[in-house]
Amino acid sequence: MIAYVTVGADDLARAERFYSAFLPALGYVLEEYHGDLSYVLPMQPDQPPTQPEFYVKSPFDGGPTSAGNGSMVAFEARSQRQVRDLHDAALAAGGSDEGQPGFRDLYGAHFYVGYLRDPHGNKIALFSNDPNEPGRDE
Repeated sequence: MIAYVTVGADDLARAERFYSAFLPALGYVLEEYHGDLSYVLPMQPDQPPTQPEFYVKSPFDGGPTSAGNGSMVAFEARSQRQVRDLHDAALAAGGSDEGQPGFRDLYGAHFYVGYLRDPHGNKIALFSNDPNEPGRDE
């Protein structure tokens, strides 16, 4: 199981505006830790922490942030509508479009996804794959 994912950011205020536009709707809570952003899923009493956590940090080496070529973080939404709504919210919060929400032929009849870049160039996917919702060919 993946415990956490980290992306870099040179401007944490811009990053917070972007990620806070959609991660709370997916159940994440923002905690600031040593000036960095930690988006965590709330712990349930008598349960281990829910994973994965998502961190936004300044690069440890002090160099400029750069997005990984071929790297992407995907967040699962509850529905196709939520994918559209959160994609719009993330764009309004400083993201850039990397692929409008919709079905992608390569990933199955119910895989509905929208792609974004955060203000620092990190690629983000918001997706739903619910077989109870209408599919691409329905």
